[in-house]
Amino acid sequence: MFYKLLIVAFLAVSLYGTPSDGQKKKETLLSEKVSQMMEWASKRAVIRLNGEKFRRLIRAPPRNYSVVIMFTALQTQRQCAVCKQADEEYQILANSWRYSSAFTNRIFFAMVDFDEGSDVFQMLNMNSAPTFINFPAKGKPKPADTYELQVRGFAAEQLARWVADRTDVHIRVIRPPNYAGPLRAGLLEFYPVECFVLIMTSGQMWNHIRGPPYAHKNPNTGQVSYIHGSSQAQFVAETHIVLLFNAAVTLGMVLLHEAATSDLDMGKRKIMCVAGIGLVLLFFSWLLSIFRAKYHGYPYRW
Repeated sequence: MFYKLLIVAFLAVSLYGTPSDGQKKKETLLSEKVSQMMEWASKRAVIRLNGEKFRRLIRAPPRNYSVVIMFTALQTQRQCAVCKQADEEYQILANSWRYSSAFTNRIFFAMVDFDEGSDVFQMLNMNSAPTFINFPAKGKPKPADTYELQVRGFAAEQLARWVADRTDVHIRVIRPPNYAGPLRAGLLEFYPVECFVLIMTSGQMWNHIRGPPYAHKNPNTGQVSYIHGSSQAQFVAETHIVLLFNAAVTLGMVLLHEAATSDLDMGKRKIMCVAGIGLVLLFFSWLLSIFRAKYHGYPYRW
């Protein structure tokens, strides 16, 4: 009788005590999906999904993590101004979670753009954007898992409260400092200061103290030189040229900043970006050429 009990116990342990091949495959697949999501989240707070990724990582089991997805249409031809505004707030929320000390793999933030995943919109019978849906770790989304955008707005703080209600994950929203406003105001309010800095860095004070000639005309050849050939002296015209080049480089940097932060359409922003890069490269290279002419070699070289 004792041996029979041992045999029964052995069979019970063999059948139920060790995981089956199906269970192992399920755990392996889940581990791979979590690792993939964590890898993408480490590179970008909002993971971009297409139809294939949505079906594989969101709809297909197994899944032990929640995913908040913004369905949107950000392409310029869609002309969805609200989508761009909602995307900015959504990025703030996702980055607040991604860079918080409480970040885990319990929840991820993702996005499906209509032009990258129109099949997902069709799959969910969705015909409006932006739309926020929480896909819980277990089960299908309930009506409350769809964010009431028209009622609550799309501010990052409101989204964070909704996420806390649906997932029990509390996110402290941290907004990055906005330098665009002060910069625009500073360009106007501190315009005299900026002019003063450009004048002083071009060498006007040296001109005031030393009183150099405006330029030099060679009595033999009649050739006029506007750049002094020595690093120990300069002409007035030389300081005017340096001032102009410094101002052009500054303007190029301002254009680059505006191209990155303004709300203009993409075409105008591209033009501003190209113009800014051109101004910086062209006029800064000319500044280096002046240094080379005066120092007989590029500066800062041993």
